[in-house]
Amino acid sequence: MTMNIDSLFKNADPVISEILNRALSEKEITVKEGLELYDTSGIDFHLVGLVADELRRRRVGDIVSYVVNRNINFTNVCIKQCGFCAFSRDFREEEGYFLPTEEIVRRAKEAHQLGATEVCVQAGLPPDMEGDVYENICREIKKEVPDIHIHGFSPEEILYGATRSGVDIKEFLKRMKEAGVDTLPGTSAEILDQELRDKISPGRISVKDWEEVIKNAHKMGINTTSTMMFGHLESNEDRVKHIEKLRSIQKETGGFTEFVPLNFIHTEAPMYKHQLHEGIKQGGSGNDVLLTHAIARIMLNNHINNIQMSWVKEGQKMSQLLLMWGANDFGGTLINESISTSAGSEHGQLLRPKEIRRMIREIKRIPAERNTKYKILKKFEGDNEPEDKLDKVTNTSQFGSYVELIKINKFNYENPRRK
Repeated sequence: MTMNIDSLFKNADPVISEILNRALSEKEITVKEGLELYDTSGIDFHLVGLVADELRRRRVGDIVSYVVNRNINFTNVCIKQCGFCAFSRDFREEEGYFLPTEEIVRRAKEAHQLGATEVCVQAGLPPDMEGDVYENICREIKKEVPDIHIHGFSPEEILYGATRSGVDIKEFLKRMKEAGVDTLPGTSAEILDQELRDKISPGRISVKDWEEVIKNAHKMGINTTSTMMFGHLESNEDRVKHIEKLRSIQKETGGFTEFVPLNFIHTEAPMYKHQLHEGIKQGGSGNDVLLTHAIARIMLNNHINNIQMSWVKEGQKMSQLLLMWGANDFGGTLINESISTSAGSEHGQLLRPKEIRRMIREIKRIPAERNTKYKILKKFEGDNEPEDKLDKVTNTSQFGSYVELIKINKFNYENPRRK
């Protein structure tokens, strides 16, 4: 740390100064200390960002990574009715769709031909689903595109697949691994506090079951990401406890590849639209977003190296700022993004690799393409600026959009109960 920062510490609140000095000495920051950092303002607020940035530099250097991937949200029909989700449809609604396996495979193949190394496969939970649907999807993708990485099926989906198959979580994970799943998204976490979950998503996977899926996956050698959705009903204490819970899982298993804070998109979310809860927020403020990424870096230091921000939720300029507040990963190109878009996010559904690299260079960092497990595939130093296949795509309408998808008759969901 430079003398300039040392002199700033002299003007800081002594409590904050002590916490941040502990963080710089690689000491573990407690829930109580993390909470103190959320209450900062003025110079203390900026120091939180500076310390997070320094820890990021020590841990991963000046490289900002990204992955070339495609999201495949193969159905929006869901038996759950989460208050934050504008993506899902009840099986009786007209806008329900379900992509046939050949269309899922076609999308994976197209993505691979455009340079994608990963497909992220997640969806709603359709009623009366056959227990082997997820396994079949994986097998068919791997048959056609053997070297694409399948990052798929949240803990909620794993639990649902296990339930529909009549087996326990461990057995179902084993089947999924054999079918070709490489890593799981650590989504459906929201806030890992049961009381809060019962409010915002009654009936959703419990904290206990979420942990069981994640820990079993890690023990089987299936890495996962970790996430937190913030900016709705939770308190700062809920957030810090959530981060601490992830940290303790990581100490036990070492299986998380990254942590991704996800800002609540309120516009179309049912619980905001219909004001279902008193005091519901419109997502995190700018300060909130910066602090959440920085505090995550500080609390997870020595345990989870990669903090990813979501350009879909935050937009491009805020994403650049977050890379100076502890984040080091730009996420993926996505190609299709249905979930945030349906909730009202206006930041698009595709970022080309060259656009990501430009934004990284603008903040004087080094862009690098990675794979899902954070192995660096290509570093782009100096003027090294090749044109990726995805950069050459001028007409992005070929990928379709959520708005179009829910209107395509041939993909309409057919309720098995009516057959």
